[in-house]
Amino acid sequence: MVTWLESQRNTDSTTIITIEKIIDETPTVRTLVFSDEFLSKALPGQFAMVWIPGINELPMSIMISQEKGKAAFTVRKHGLASTALYSMKSGDQVGVRGPYGNSFTIQQGRLLLVGGGTGLVPLMRLVTFLKKSDDVTIMIGAKTKEEVFFEGLANKLLDQNKHRIVVVTEDGTYGKSGLVTDTMQILLKENTFDAVYTCGPEKMMHKVIQLASKNKIYAEASIERMMKCGMGLCGSCCFDDVLVCKDGTVFNSQYLLTNKEFGYIHRNKSGILESY
Repeated sequence: MVTWLESQRNTDSTTIITIEKIIDETPTVRTLVFSDEFLSKALPGQFAMVWIPGINELPMSIMISQEKGKAAFTVRKHGLASTALYSMKSGDQVGVRGPYGNSFTIQQGRLLLVGGGTGLVPLMRLVTFLKKSDDVTIMIGAKTKEEVFFEGLANKLLDQNKHRIVVVTEDGTYGKSGLVTDTMQILLKENTFDAVYTCGPEKMMHKVIQLASKNKIYAEASIERMMKCGMGLCGSCCFDDVLVCKDGTVFNSQYLLTNKEFGYIHRNKSGILESY
């Protein structure tokens, strides 16, 4: 039961949560489940700032849980902070702030969701906001078979929808072979869609947005940038003329196609511009 104090929680203050369950998705990806009424109700595309004591604070998309009042973080071990979060055990505690950011604009009809790696997280939450009448195609991109995850979950979430799950691996060990955007080109020739949503590596999203625009389909992408505060104060997530944490993370194709950085450059931890 949520207490009155919890219902009045300041989302800019850090709340300590306890990791209750760990799900191994792949050899390098885990989902950490915890109880939090606020984050369990996050909109698709919103994120939280996660504080790992003694290590760092990092932004994380908020993964769904099929248990009421619970949310999760799906993390790939990569840098210092993400590896520390990945290495957490049941009973360990971290701090959370949020949810922050805007959300996907939910359209109806024939929808195409294109995800790569942990970019699937906001797309899984998006699925739970769709109507049963929507015809949904989800594309899952991965480097190899052992790095494919959420395929079973996607099928379960869309059990009452007309849907299709298309898995693409770069090495061809499972599903379609090659880049997910190559298979997307084929799908667009054979099908019509009312909207496209994407999250994943930026080069992939850049191509997805270009393909959607070429085919005159409404499209949105959830953008990742370096974030240190999550509240628009530090400017670390500057993305051309906007801040990803305050103005995003979700942007539509009309804006993205005019953004000078999208798909080409990003800022490292020092704020220096680097090419993709």
